[in-house]
Amino acid sequence: MDLELGLTTIQKEVQRLAECICADFSDTYWSELDARGQFPHEFHKAISEAGVLGIAMPEEYGGSGLGIAEAAVLMQAIAQSGAGMAGASSVHMNIFGLQPVVVFGSPDQKSRFLPPLIRGEEKACFAVTEPDAGLNTTELKLKAERVGKKYVLSGQKIWISTAQVADRVLILARTTPFDQVKKRTDGLSLFYTALDRNKVNVSLINKMGRHAVDSNTLFFDGLEVPIEDRIGKEGDGFSMILHGLNPERILIAAEAIGLGHAALAKATDYARERIVFGRPIGMNQGIQHPLARCWMELEAANLMMMKAASQYDLRMDCGVEANSAKYLAAEAAFRSCEVAVQTLGGMGYATEYHVERYLRESFIPRIAPVSPQMILNFIAEKVFRLPKSY
Repeated sequence: MDLELGLTTIQKEVQRLAECICADFSDTYWSELDARGQFPHEFHKAISEAGVLGIAMPEEYGGSGLGIAEAAVLMQAIAQSGAGMAGASSVHMNIFGLQPVVVFGSPDQKSRFLPPLIRGEEKACFAVTEPDAGLNTTELKLKAERVGKKYVLSGQKIWISTAQVADRVLILARTTPFDQVKKRTDGLSLFYTALDRNKVNVSLINKMGRHAVDSNTLFFDGLEVPIEDRIGKEGDGFSMILHGLNPERILIAAEAIGLGHAALAKATDYARERIVFGRPIGMNQGIQHPLARCWMELEAANLMMMKAASQYDLRMDCGVEANSAKYLAAEAAFRSCEVAVQTLGGMGYATEYHVERYLRESFIPRIAPVSPQMILNFIAEKVFRLPKSY
């Protein structure tokens, strides 16, 4: 992509398609789902029927064969429509989550797993985080014990999105005890298998925002996984899961940028229409300057995000850029949502104007999938070659 020329022709088509789909789902739709805590099944169906759930998956399995850059354009447009993080999160896992399967799965696994996901017939969740491990993935404890031609999984995962509606789970589990591995990153294996609720208790976490898309604690009690559902070699799970981290950071950045722009659109519309002391409040520099600053921060983050996406699609190292994009976009989105609430004043606190929902959701890209502090640690280590601090 030539950044001076903006989006490519294909990316513009993706953007227009997303905007067309999202036009049928109003702010009221998302607010009502948020209030009820109900998954946006109609929206998910519309996205799948438009053929973009597999936007970054191979054409031979029903995907579009496009890149993460095009997926980022799609996710940004969804969030910017007013769907916010709820709309983005409802399809987020399907868009990026099975990249380890795309890259490391066998032909049989790709044929079994990818088409149903792309067609919208199945939904998936992504289970890595554990209560006692957090970002220290090498310390994962959920066990996968080999018994003949299957594995038996026992343990706990937390903050697993869409598990209430998911049919399958991509899960990282320990197949070799930690005290028996040579390297900290050894002994973890990756599985993609049916989420059997007879063996997995899915417990909803009540949270601050994005109520339309659930977050959960998963308790595995003897879940049997066929060996055919293991992705790649036993013990190589950590390296495979890393393949999905940069795309996830890029897409989270795109979604945050879209959310920030949605908030600014609400704020600027209000600033033009709200009359105080005989003039629109948008005439006042105290209103204009914060909004202008937020727009510039979002646009700067967008450039870093598209740079990271382009580098990923060119198979270039993009860890620094992807993490930087996620950090910059999340912070810019939060400030934009905060400024939007402040611009509307008391009405910004009212649900009918939607910006309070955006502000609640803006904490998601700041916190997940990696904290801003850990990103700063990473940049200091990788860019400046400073000693590792964690």
